[in-house]
Amino acid sequence: MNEAILSSNKEQIVNSKCSSKSYNNLCNQVSITQDINPVDIKIPNSLNIQSTNLKGNDKQHIYCLFPEEILQVLDMGIESLKSNHRQFITKKQNSALGFRSKQIYSWLYSKYTTSFDVMSNISKADRYRLNSIFSISNLNIKHIEQSSDGTKKYLFQTGDNLFFESVLILMKDRVVDDCGKVLKSEKYTFCLSSQIGCKIGCTFCSTAKGGFVRNLTSGEIVEQVVFLKRDNGLDSNKSVNIVFMGMGEPLDNLNNVVRAIKIISHKDGLNIATRRQTISTSGIVPQIAKLADMNLDVQIALSLHAVDDSLRDRLMPINKSWNIAQVLESLRNFPIRSRNKILFEYLMLHNVNDSLDHAKKLVSLLNGFRAKVNLIPFNPHSESEFERPSRERLKLFADYLYKKGIVATIRESRGLDISAACGQLRQKVINGGTLQNKPTNI
Repeated sequence: MNEAILSSNKEQIVNSKCSSKSYNNLCNQVSITQDINPVDIKIPNSLNIQSTNLKGNDKQHIYCLFPEEILQVLDMGIESLKSNHRQFITKKQNSALGFRSKQIYSWLYSKYTTSFDVMSNISKADRYRLNSIFSISNLNIKHIEQSSDGTKKYLFQTGDNLFFESVLILMKDRVVDDCGKVLKSEKYTFCLSSQIGCKIGCTFCSTAKGGFVRNLTSGEIVEQVVFLKRDNGLDSNKSVNIVFMGMGEPLDNLNNVVRAIKIISHKDGLNIATRRQTISTSGIVPQIAKLADMNLDVQIALSLHAVDDSLRDRLMPINKSWNIAQVLESLRNFPIRSRNKILFEYLMLHNVNDSLDHAKKLVSLLNGFRAKVNLIPFNPHSESEFERPSRERLKLFADYLYKKGIVATIRESRGLDISAACGQLRQKVINGGTLQNKPTNI
């Protein structure tokens, strides 16, 4: 099926974009007989076909699918081409097919395999069909940079020759056991991109310099997690945190981001709990409301960065569409667990938003919220006019918030030596390596 990939919209498909030529090709690939007209094809009700095939061939990106959808697609070349396949198989056969789809998921998300051919507990016939219909990877790794602090920056290349980034952040905690022995606990956070480029146009952001290109598919989002776990030798049971704080505005690609979250958290897949996943937004009010209605149990973070509309208009043009008051009101209705807080990200810019007066206004803004404020020292780069505040100024700001009862942390700067801030590595490669970090005294 040319230019098609599966997504779960719970609708009966009307137009599958399945041409006679591509239908014949699919029939030949899976060794079935074409005995019906393509326009009569009926797809199971839980599936909808959308045009997101970025490689320009008939294969589908398997990371976009849930286990039950793998099952349905594999059978689409046989019973499901005529009607819902479950009408044509026994309960025993259906149980076996469900088990097979879980086997495939295990190979993909527990063993991180990159080839169907190594799936030894799946029949050769099924492996042939998988190879005919699916591709496992839609991404190539273009470049990896590793910081002295353990942070890794990944530059991915897509099937349509575009670039985007992911970041792995490694934190080592010093833990003392009951016997007084000092232990070290490693915590991993994966910072994922949701778009190539961004529409929001924040003045301090390197990603914004290149404009918006396109949304990432759910499979491209999931594949970031798979690659980072595989590249760092992380067992499938190793807990990681997921933050959608990379390139792009996640709520501007809400459908694909939510679908990716559900696949990432699936019990038969990566099994990363939704409570360990955080969506960061610049403040698209209608999309915040949509996300709230989904009750996904994810954390939400607002990129605030200013305490009044005049400054936020200048830093983040989206504020002209939904001002601070409107965004905060939408967050008051966002469902969070009783012990959780809404995260407010505040990028600290020297002599722009880092004074004690700004801290006082921030306290007033957050009145009534169970809030946590993440103070982020600006990561300087040559394409920005902004500078990083001094450590003393950061501490004064944080101490004031603390005295007023607001949990505030100063984010430890990571990857300063490898262009780890959002969009820097991509822009560096696009510019032929011309982008350099500014020196910092912190």
